[in-house]
Amino acid sequence: MRFRLKALSLHLLASGILLTLILGGLYLGWYRWPGWYLADVTQVVVVLTCVDLVVGPLLTGVIADPKKPRRALLRDIAVIAAVQLIALGYGTLSLWNGRPLYYAFSEDELQLVQAYDIEPDQREEAARAHAEFAPHWYSLPRWIWAPLPADPAERNKIIASAISGGADVVAMPRYYRAWEAGLPSVKEHLVRLDDQKFFSGAEKKMLHERLQASGIAADQRSTLAFTGRGHPLLAVFDPANLRVQAFLRAR
Repeated sequence: MRFRLKALSLHLLASGILLTLILGGLYLGWYRWPGWYLADVTQVVVVLTCVDLVVGPLLTGVIADPKKPRRALLRDIAVIAAVQLIALGYGTLSLWNGRPLYYAFSEDELQLVQAYDIEPDQREEAARAHAEFAPHWYSLPRWIWAPLPADPAERNKIIASAISGGADVVAMPRYYRAWEAGLPSVKEHLVRLDDQKFFSGAEKKMLHERLQASGIAADQRSTLAFTGRGHPLLAVFDPANLRVQAFLRAR
């Protein structure tokens, strides 16, 4: 039994260190709040954790028989480790491809833009014509303004694409502008919490409580919805300087 526990503990330690390095690097680089919540990657992380910290070490504990020939034992552990690495690689690739790249204000809301939202042709076009905002593999999340183009034909084309489930302007870096340039539009679209259309009555009640707990007035025009793959957050701004005061969960 002692031999099995030792093998299980060593496997658990190695798996834990590797998983911590990968998830820690992704979190510190791209998924810091509110990115992790808006990207809704909890399910992927849970699966990775179960495979690497539960299933793998437990299987090692089961097959770690001190009477088994050492070569056979090493072979079995190598097979378990290989399956773990494949699962870890798949999960890591999913998180990498979905990493947050932009926090975009467009029209009347904030939106999370993830790496897989931007098609390769959009990346190439932005790199040629709008390099300042073009995404790269090393790009960290940036606040940007993504207004619809002034040209009516282009504008209508993008709106039709978004309505039909295609690309929206927030996934087209060639239209991006500096965050500071969009602040007047941000201020114009700030609304009171009670006027938010993205939250139910019960959620607004909870948000009222959280605003009160944060010492923020709920009756002023200071909020925008912040949407992503998961449930939206309430972004609260200081109306005086348009700095973000809080991101509040409605659940």
